[in-house]
Amino acid sequence: MAYDVPPPEQCPEPGYYYHYKHDPNGPLNNYAYYIYGVGHHTEDDCRPEDAFMQVYRPLYETAYAYRNGGMFDLRPLYMFYKPAIVNGVEVPRFTKITDPEVIGRLGAIKARMYPGHSSDTPKSSTSHSGIRHPR
Repeated sequence: MAYDVPPPEQCPEPGYYYHYKHDPNGPLNNYAYYIYGVGHHTEDDCRPEDAFMQVYRPLYETAYAYRNGGMFDLRPLYMFYKPAIVNGVEVPRFTKITDPEVIGRLGAIKARMYPGHSSDTPKSSTSHSGIRHPR
């Protein structure tokens, strides 16, 4: 099933985003994320709507993925584009951050939280077996 699903027509650009729960009066990095891109689910028994996952990291210390070893978060891609309802009003679930000053400050937070992973794009390396592995 996973390989029968056509690739998504729309994917979020890598970069810094705020989740709709972000409080502009709170810390700069509350509900801030760095989105790396989209991954493909490889298991045949996955639901078609879950075949593509948004790959991202939280930029706040209370997030589960950060507290448990700096893992990546995954979310079904369709949910990225599905609006959230706040006080009866539809709002974007994620909003791309475009302010260069905010991006610079979040970049410093990302580098501190995930040392050794300072690049804004995933890297890969080739092992001795010739298999490419994410770094």
